[in-house]
Amino acid sequence: MSQLLSDPALILNSIAGLLLGGGLLAGLFLLTREASMAHRRNARLRGEQMERKQGNLLGAAASQMAQGAGRLGSKMATRDPAQLSVLRQKLIQAGFNQREAVAIFLGCRFAALVVATLGAVILLPWLMLNGGKMFSTVAVGVLALGAVMGPNQVLNSFRRQREIEYREGFPDVLDLLVASVEAGLSLDAAVSRVADEMSRRHPRLGDHLRFLTLELRAGRERKEAWANLADRLGIDEARSFATMLRQAETMGSSIGETLTVFAAEMRTKRMLRAEEKAMALPAKLTVPMILFIFPCLLSVLILPAAYRVSKTMAGL
Repeated sequence: MSQLLSDPALILNSIAGLLLGGGLLAGLFLLTREASMAHRRNARLRGEQMERKQGNLLGAAASQMAQGAGRLGSKMATRDPAQLSVLRQKLIQAGFNQREAVAIFLGCRFAALVVATLGAVILLPWLMLNGGKMFSTVAVGVLALGAVMGPNQVLNSFRRQREIEYREGFPDVLDLLVASVEAGLSLDAAVSRVADEMSRRHPRLGDHLRFLTLELRAGRERKEAWANLADRLGIDEARSFATMLRQAETMGSSIGETLTVFAAEMRTKRMLRAEEKAMALPAKLTVPMILFIFPCLLSVLILPAAYRVSKTMAGL
């Protein structure tokens, strides 16, 4: 040990050997880590490619079904422009903005009728043998009612969901418009700014505002563009706002003050809706309490006494 410490060459050789061994170990560790990361990356890429292929297959199948329904609906479409316009408006309010949405909806409704008819024809003999005449009549009636009213009910449910979302987000739009206009932006520039901000919390409402911005840039009049926005949203708040803007432009009043007053009114309405829901909660809880909670409480209170009475009567 003393000879090793007294010889500088041996010390240098030992240090060099340690450094070389440490470098080799570090290099081996880095190579192993890089190979493991490459393996995981390749596995993730293969998984993403498989998911993409599956998504492409599902998308292609859905596209083929939609095209078939569209071709069928185009043949079944009514020639009345008023009815087509009303149906297209309902589909837009439900979130179906495609050009072929009307034809696809009509094709789906006709397909539902065909499926219900085939189901009634196939199941009617079995129902007549097992369930009787009354049960088979009721089952066929339910199938017919579902085929006739089912697509419209689905469309109305989509419309109600979108209306709730738009009604909740519209006061936020007005608040952001007030802040933007008071900061010095014009109404059109404020709409573009608010559309970018609303895409984070209410993306569908932000899409409608971006479409409004495109209409304004294309040269459409402001009152007409806002009226179209109100028709696409299908809520009373948007219609009132479009009417208010049209009156403000006609009378020459300040847009900022008008927006401030209307935004305060929308916040008050939102608070009133929340209070209305809170006040209606006890009435809605009455039936569940009577059906589920009250029998349990009655059982807990009465069963011990009934058990003691039965024991006492048995002892007598």
